[in-house]
Amino acid sequence: MLETLYSTAVRRAELARLNIGDIDFGREVVLIREGKGRKDRYVPIGTRALDWICRYLADARPCNVLPPDSGGLFLTRFGRAFVPNGISELVSDAVRKSGIGKRGSTHLFRHTVATLMLEGGADIRQIQLMLGHESLATTQIYTRVSIKALKRAHSATHPGARVDPPESREPRILLDEPFDPNG
Repeated sequence: MLETLYSTAVRRAELARLNIGDIDFGREVVLIREGKGRKDRYVPIGTRALDWICRYLADARPCNVLPPDSGGLFLTRFGRAFVPNGISELVSDAVRKSGIGKRGSTHLFRHTVATLMLEGGADIRQIQLMLGHESLATTQIYTRVSIKALKRAHSATHPGARVDPPESREPRILLDEPFDPNG
C-alpha cells in the first residue's frame, strides 16, 4: 500500500476503491475511477510498486479474501476493502514507526511525490494531471520546492552566489544601454 501511494500519489479514498482490474501491469498505469469530482484518470505506477503489488497478490491477499471476492485490491485482515480512515491510521502508524521524525499520513505522500517530481524536472501541468487537480493553483500548493533544492538552483545559476577569486570581485552590472558617467 505504501509503495502504491509513493508511486502514484493517489488520494486515500482512491486507494481504498482500487480493484485488481484497475492495475494495468503491461502499460504500468492505474485507472483511478471516480476520483475527486467523479472524474476518471490514468496514473503511472512504477515497477517497484508493481512488484510489491504482485507479491501482495500472491502471498498476502489470498489469506484475507473472503468469498465472494469483491475484487478490491487491498483488503483488511477481515476480508473487506479498506475505508479511507483505516488507510490513514495504517499509514500514520507506518510513518511514525519509520523514524523519519515527521508526522503525517497519505497526504504526506502526495506532497512528497509532487515535490520530488518538480525537483526532478517534471512540468507542473504533468503533476497537476497526476494528482487529479482541476486547478493549477491547487497543484502549486502541493509543489512547494524545498529550500534545499532552491539553494542548489541559486548556487548553480546565480553569479553572486559564489565567492570568486579576489581579482574578479568587481561587481557586474548589466545595462541595456552603455553607461555614460557624465550623464
